[in-house]
Amino acid sequence: MSLLTTVMDHSLDEGYAEAAARKKDSGTTGVPKPLRAKLGLAAGLVLAALVVTVGAAQARVEAPVLAKERSELIDRVESATADADDLEDEVDDLRGDVSARQRAALEKHGGSRAELVSLLSGATAVHGPGVKLVVDDKKEADQGGGGPRESAGFSDTGRVRDRDMQRVVNGLWESGAEAIAINDQRLTALSAIRAAGDAILVDNRPLVPPYTVLAVGDGQKLSTRFQNSRDGQYLHSLQENFGIRTSISAVDDARLPAAPSVTVRTAEPKAGKGTS
Repeated sequence: MSLLTTVMDHSLDEGYAEAAARKKDSGTTGVPKPLRAKLGLAAGLVLAALVVTVGAAQARVEAPVLAKERSELIDRVESATADADDLEDEVDDLRGDVSARQRAALEKHGGSRAELVSLLSGATAVHGPGVKLVVDDKKEADQGGGGPRESAGFSDTGRVRDRDMQRVVNGLWESGAEAIAINDQRLTALSAIRAAGDAILVDNRPLVPPYTVLAVGDGQKLSTRFQNSRDGQYLHSLQENFGIRTSISAVDDARLPAAPSVTVRTAEPKAGKGTS
């Protein structure tokens, strides 16, 4: 009976009692660990939701300001573009007026040879039989320099150079061309073909390949003479050795525009010194 009494009076082990007493003294609650983990996760989610909510609210506040700035920038770009277009139209009108005045001056002072002078100076548009010569870069032409032609101001990268087009034009003049245009850019006695990087400039206007050269003259004869000339053979060499693509054909009606502006220059004989 004393054993049963002892079991009834001390149902918990003394070790458990001591552990419970320590928890009570340290203030630790009896919340299970899984529940504590869930409570921590819930607190983290609440904090994250709070951050997202604050960020969204701030974005809604700043959105009208950004939209306004973007709209103002677009308006400025469109306004500047419109101004540039207006200036370009004004320049074209002025060029047309200058060309008309130049043609009138040539007709007034050229006498019976006014038409010929106007033609040779490029002041008027012309059309007639001639040749069409197309010069283009090699397929997948390299942008770099170097190579056998570099020492002579060229490169063998497969790109057409300004010196190439100079020789083409000079060869056509020498072969009997009466008027020449490259990509609708009329050439005159004062025209210059230059380079700016990899671009070719004709009278300071950049052109892009393919370069279409129209020349007015006796079509078939002009074509034959050019191909047999030194410059024609040079162009053929570029095609054979560097992959430059070329084609030439006679045309019945080549139409060349007038030069955008013609500088008219006059010369007077200088009076010599008298002799006794």
